[in-house]
Amino acid sequence: MAITYKDAGVDKEAGYKQVKLIKDTVKETHIDGVLNDIGGFAGMFELSKLKMENPVLVSGTDGVGSKVQIAQMMDVHNTVGEDCVAMCVNDILCQGAKPIFFLDYIATGKLVPEKMAAIVEGVASGCKKAQAALLGGETAEMPGIYKENDYDLAGFAVGVVEKDKIIDGSKISEGDLLLGLPSSGIHSNGYSLVRKIVFDHKNMDLGDYIDDLDMTLGQALLKPTKIYVEDVYPLIEKYDIKGLCHITGGGIYENLPRILPQGLGANVDMTVVEVPKIFKLLQEWGNVDLKEMYGTFNMGLGMILILSEAEGKKLLENEDLKIYKLGQVTEGDLCVEI
Repeated sequence: MAITYKDAGVDKEAGYKQVKLIKDTVKETHIDGVLNDIGGFAGMFELSKLKMENPVLVSGTDGVGSKVQIAQMMDVHNTVGEDCVAMCVNDILCQGAKPIFFLDYIATGKLVPEKMAAIVEGVASGCKKAQAALLGGETAEMPGIYKENDYDLAGFAVGVVEKDKIIDGSKISEGDLLLGLPSSGIHSNGYSLVRKIVFDHKNMDLGDYIDDLDMTLGQALLKPTKIYVEDVYPLIEKYDIKGLCHITGGGIYENLPRILPQGLGANVDMTVVEVPKIFKLLQEWGNVDLKEMYGTFNMGLGMILILSEAEGKKLLENEDLKIYKLGQVTEGDLCVEI
């Protein structure tokens, strides 16, 4: 008997079915500038539609990390796609770029069309919140590399900014204000420590109802990463923002220094930030040192904006957003009060 590709574990018909399931979902994300529908060899975007004088493309790529294991354990797949978009677009936003399109890559042991479609549904939801088009993607069925029910998810975002409006931190100076925007929870960093605490140390179940959170543990751990485009991009257009910092893996200790010019630090008062209950519980359950928490998680702070004192005060007076006054840029080292 002749051996087929399906005998080797790859079902082409399932792939065709997935494309049919996601076609309308993907099309709903399209914005002016998209030139083709799903199914071609590559996605195309017409930059001239943006009517910019000297556009610079800004790109970023990321994944969801081990948070996908929580999704697989719960058999809930329509949220991690939003995380993937968030982790990419929040990064390119830090250069002052407006996201224009996104591509996803899903690798799995067995292609189940409905499951893959649910993942893409989450990606599309994230793209809508980021005001970007889902321009294309790839689903790879890889038996022998991944277990049958496993998958991994990564993405790639592209944004655009006028060259003379790039935000790179070079104009930051002593005395500038640090303003912070709250996170929506854990986002997509530190899940190896999360899993170590809740599974290995506490032997908890994702279905356990947590009274302090008013939801199950699994629901709390799958809460999507906040996408900051809708809040932050209008601020970029209205104010002279010198620096933007996305608080991801490594927390404030690792991320804030990335945008500060050499010789400058900051005094940051993290005690003004409202810490989501999930972090307090994880610290308690795992008996985790406070500095370890702040060096691993965002601890309620998702994005930092750096502006001159005058510009910062103007922003605070005119914007109806929850914004934390964190401190100021200083000479020397980063000093964080926790």
